[in-house]
Amino acid sequence: MLAVATRRSAIGVLVGLDLMLNAGALQFVAYGRFRHAGIDVQGQTAAVFVIVVAAAEAAIALALLFAVYRTSKDVDLEQTRELRS
Repeated sequence: MLAVATRRSAIGVLVGLDLMLNAGALQFVAYGRFRHAGIDVQGQTAAVFVIVVAAAEAAIALALLFAVYRTSKDVDLEQTRELRS
């Protein structure tokens, strides 16, 4: 959470977001493992869903990042905010 809130670079924000999503996936797997002693794939299923969402988020964010870079030649988030007006 701190990496997303404090980074000025869009790449740093994306890395922080990816770390948060991976931590959530790991939590789902650990919960599914320790919930039942037998075979239980609910945690693994949720983790795969989180990984798919993270991949889609990364693809969309990188496409937006490339579009911003083409127009402003910079990936600084402060400059991106100035492009809105």
